[in-house]
Amino acid sequence: MYEQIFGKYTPEKENLIYILHEIQDSDPQHYISEETVHLVADYLNIQPAHIFGVLTFYTMFSTKPRGKNIIRLCESPPCFHRGSEKMLLKLAEMLKVKIGETTADGLFTLELCACLGVCGNAPVMMINDDVYGNLTEEKLESIINSYKGGK
Repeated sequence: MYEQIFGKYTPEKENLIYILHEIQDSDPQHYISEETVHLVADYLNIQPAHIFGVLTFYTMFSTKPRGKNIIRLCESPPCFHRGSEKMLLKLAEMLKVKIGETTADGLFTLELCACLGVCGNAPVMMINDDVYGNLTEEKLESIINSYKGGK
């Protein structure tokens, strides 16, 4: 897998984020392992510490395994004022996880994000690449159940 991804990019530091995105997207657990960091560092001829700095700075990257479906609930002021905290409590109750945790079945990881850019539809969450807005507790249940059903 790595050779194929590396083959798309010249070994230049400027390609680091592109490479990390592709690797994380192709990993079934949606994360970048320590072993992977060292492979990328060798390919780009940069220090692993630099890569770890990038991974920990950008919230879209993870250094620990995550679930099949990554739920990102927006916690921006518009979402907060329109009930995202209530949605967080409902998600945590339904999934039996805290922020940053993965469900026991490996189906969901619950995360918070700063903004999804659709404030007019607050409160909003994203599951993988799909955005869901105007959330209510009932909508949350329906959406989560659709993913449990095999979406």
